[in-house]
Amino acid sequence: MKLDTSHMRYLTSDDFKVLQALELGTRNHELVPTTLIHTLGGLRSVTGTNRSIGDLAKLKLVSRLRNAKYDGFRLTYSGYDYLALKSMLNRETLYSVGTTIGVGKESDIYSVSDPEGVAKVLKIHRLGRTSFKTVKNNRDYLKNKHTSNWMYLSRLAAEKEFEFMTILYQNDFTVPQPFDYSRHCVMMEWIKGMPMKHLRKHKNHQRLYSDLMNFIVKLANHGLIHCDFNEFNIIIRDDESVKDHEFDFVVIDFPQCVSIEHVDAKQYFDRDVEGIRSFFEKKFRYKPTQDPTMLDTEGYGDGYKYAYPDFERDIQRVKSLDVEVKASGYAKKRTGVREDKDLEQAVMSMRLNTGEDEDEGELDDEEDDDEDEEDDDEDSNEYDLEDEDEGDEEEEENLHQENEKIIEALQSGVKNLKMDKLGNYIIDDEDET
Repeated sequence: MKLDTSHMRYLTSDDFKVLQALELGTRNHELVPTTLIHTLGGLRSVTGTNRSIGDLAKLKLVSRLRNAKYDGFRLTYSGYDYLALKSMLNRETLYSVGTTIGVGKESDIYSVSDPEGVAKVLKIHRLGRTSFKTVKNNRDYLKNKHTSNWMYLSRLAAEKEFEFMTILYQNDFTVPQPFDYSRHCVMMEWIKGMPMKHLRKHKNHQRLYSDLMNFIVKLANHGLIHCDFNEFNIIIRDDESVKDHEFDFVVIDFPQCVSIEHVDAKQYFDRDVEGIRSFFEKKFRYKPTQDPTMLDTEGYGDGYKYAYPDFERDIQRVKSLDVEVKASGYAKKRTGVREDKDLEQAVMSMRLNTGEDEDEGELDDEEDDDEDEEDDDEDSNEYDLEDEDEGDEEEEENLHQENEKIIEALQSGVKNLKMDKLGNYIIDDEDET
């Protein structure tokens, strides 16, 4: 999914009203009826709404499904990108978007600048790129709402990551400073350096090893486990910028973090530790062993008593950041929020699929983009529906009838139209007379 902002300057306020209407309608519809778009958008005339929809469809910011049983549109990821960027522009935290920095399994990374010209990083969450392949079969609520729900889950992931980064930065962890977030986008500090994956040599790799192990322990002592702590998510600062900082590394990527109370906490902790041990053994042929003659337990590796951290031996809670950010696994019996459950299901595959070859992931992404572009070239305003059985058709017909009721309720202003906690429209049958 490529980010193209060249058309943003030509969009009118009505165009953004239509996009916002589609965003709102998508919460309860995979295909938002045109009448509902007009009602939610608040444009003066239906003609103006239709004209705006047509313009947005040409730019592939909205799309229509082929063989749909009623006239309607859905918001594309490009349209969702525009809404997020527009929100940051309005808050004056974003001024321009630059080039692509990297493409990950569940996100795209771009260089951006603020109104003062300061370089920053924009991370765009795109859940569903890989996790959709492994999770969709056991998530019935995504059955007829693939696109809209993955946008919704991407927004939850961005919100959660911004929350994690904010509280970690405030507690003096070596993470990028977060500046802003909107929908599925998070803006953060630009770190001058390179991913540890590309590290060829280091002036003191023994100290780096110990510092990284201490980070894992410190994070756990504050109630959190990273769950994807490896060379892909650690940035080594360059020689110039490291002079102003205590440590020469910065840790990124937090939406999959869990609490130390999580049922699999020890497993995730041990995997994070093993990820660092494997990297240093492979890259520097550095494999320290435990030395009982040493008394120093303030670090790990050569010169210290322990070669690497142990969950049961080294973790002593000093703070409850996991409770503050409601990390997965904390006080599980007392939490039943649907949003938390949805996000937990989505990021589960991120925890299970860590350590995969990043280049292979980028290749898969490019192939997916090529497939999308081929579909767009075939028909810029239409997309094929997935194969459905007879049960799906019956369910879709029921959904269509429900949509018609909601549209009629919006137009007539009936009192029995309500919203649930997720913003979905619901017709309360008990209030009907």
